[in-house]
Amino acid sequence: MEPYSTHTGVVAPLPRVNVDTDQIIPKQFLKRIERTGFGGFAFFDWRYLPDGKPNPEFELNRPSYEGASILVARRNFGCGSSREHAVWALLEYGFSTIIAPSFADIFFNNCIQNGVLPVVLPEEQVEELLRKAEDRPGYRLSVNLRTQMLYDTNGFEVPFDIDPFVKERLLHGLDDIAFTLKQEDRITAFERERPRWLTPSDRT
Repeated sequence: MEPYSTHTGVVAPLPRVNVDTDQIIPKQFLKRIERTGFGGFAFFDWRYLPDGKPNPEFELNRPSYEGASILVARRNFGCGSSREHAVWALLEYGFSTIIAPSFADIFFNNCIQNGVLPVVLPEEQVEELLRKAEDRPGYRLSVNLRTQMLYDTNGFEVPFDIDPFVKERLLHGLDDIAFTLKQEDRITAFERERPRWLTPSDRT
């Protein structure tokens, strides 16, 4: 996955609570075996009307939020099933950062595994960002993971907390496998030195 250090992008507001993974990527699109191809189906039931036309009432369909890379939502974002496809869909849609007062635990961890930065802020700060994005379409926000700060060009500046271990993994683009492989020499040495037990096939 790509390292995450700093990012500046357009903010898309999604002022909804309990956005679950079945809304982020509906179950009928989970048949693909690749990690790609899900972005076009993100929020499918909200993005499109029954006749297949874009729903003009859905927040992310508004032209002013086209190309947005920072998503701001309300509490308990990513609840529901544990499908990692939800993060794949959001990442391919274009979002590298998601800001909310709280996240479902599994979804939060899936973000980390795929290089998406989940930022937890107090509700009042999230509401302020939602207002800014709604009142000033095209509103841009900057994220600095190293300093753990969010800021814009109009005086908004707030810190955010993140686990140091998670921060280091995102800064270096390490998922679980890549992090484990950093210890490959030690793993190989351990396997070389540990006793080897014969299996029935070894004795024949």
